[in-house]
Amino acid sequence: MAAPERIPDSELTWRFSRSSGPGGQSVNTTDSRVEVRWDLARSSVLSAPERDRALARLGSRLVDGYLVVTAEEHRSQLRNRAAARSRLEAVLADAVRPTRGRRATRPTRGSQRRRLDAKTRRGQTKKLRRPPPD
Repeated sequence: MAAPERIPDSELTWRFSRSSGPGGQSVNTTDSRVEVRWDLARSSVLSAPERDRALARLGSRLVDGYLVVTAEEHRSQLRNRAAARSRLEAVLADAVRPTRGRRATRPTRGSQRRRLDAKTRRGQTKKLRRPPPD
């Protein structure tokens, strides 16, 4: 399963506000900060397994069921829109990518020996700290 190429514009909700930082004369009049909201659970882009995987992985990032991404690093609203959209698609692609399971391995003989030697040394140290028997 591949991550979706593009999220349709009809599924995105855009909000604009004033951005912090430099901007020159237009800094107080231009709404260049972009916030894009996307309803992950109701989207038609994802298959059922992809949706379940994305909901499980992005659960802490969801706000009322929506995935919210903001961008305000550019002075232009158009460039911030592009940055927010690409960031949203990158987050989604990372969330739906299947993970490889852990491959079970056994400790090496050397690591087992080192662990037991360290335990023996620690026990000897503690034994030497004891008061002498009467």
